[in-house]
Amino acid sequence: MNPLLEATAISKSFKSVKALKGVDIKLMSGEFLALLGPNGAGKTTLVEIIEGIQKPDTGTVFIKGMNWKEHRHKIHQIIGISLQETFFFERINVVETLNLFATFFNSSKKQVEKVLNQVGLQDKLKAWTMHLSGGQRQRLALAIAMLNEPELLLLDEPTTGLDPNARREIWDLLFNLKKTSPTSMILTTHYMEEAEYLCDRVILLSQGSILMEGTVTKLLNESGCKNLDELFLAKTGKRLEENQ
Repeated sequence: MNPLLEATAISKSFKSVKALKGVDIKLMSGEFLALLGPNGAGKTTLVEIIEGIQKPDTGTVFIKGMNWKEHRHKIHQIIGISLQETFFFERINVVETLNLFATFFNSSKKQVEKVLNQVGLQDKLKAWTMHLSGGQRQRLALAIAMLNEPELLLLDEPTTGLDPNARREIWDLLFNLKKTSPTSMILTTHYMEEAEYLCDRVILLSQGSILMEGTVTKLLNESGCKNLDELFLAKTGKRLEENQ
């Protein structure tokens, strides 16, 4: 089976800083993958290159065999993106926001209603976005990312700054998506429990390189460590949740 996503030899520098150093990743259809590492590890840069926001200095990215240079419009139709910080027009309500974004994908009213149900915002249809809580804003961001029923969902630290209850609501939303759709996902996170709960496989990044990858069970069994944070600390002297 061909991978849904294949990124090969991805390197990226910002002046004297080498953010990524020849990174290779593959993602199969239906797979949920977590990118883990402290700030500065290269997680967001890698995701932005996959999203087509950044261009790599070297390397290639193929999504369903397509690249950003030749197939930008087609790739936009099959991916969904939720960034670490999402800003909305504050004085329009939830359903107006979704209807606005739905026009970009020619999504139907039925699809808008579907994502509202998926993220549990039915009772906030008429609420201005400026009045939503942090967790509700993040659920709205996910609803927008899901409007085009993406084959690939890219989430950059979607639960950072949320309280434990709101964070758990997002986890349950994504876990249910995994069970009920063929969507694949790449998730960057500082939360080890989040990665273990949601993802089939994890990649540990350190200083722009892949330190190790595999299932959580495989990595812990091979290392003898009790958890991912202990494993990362043993390998790098840093904690995965450092500087979040």
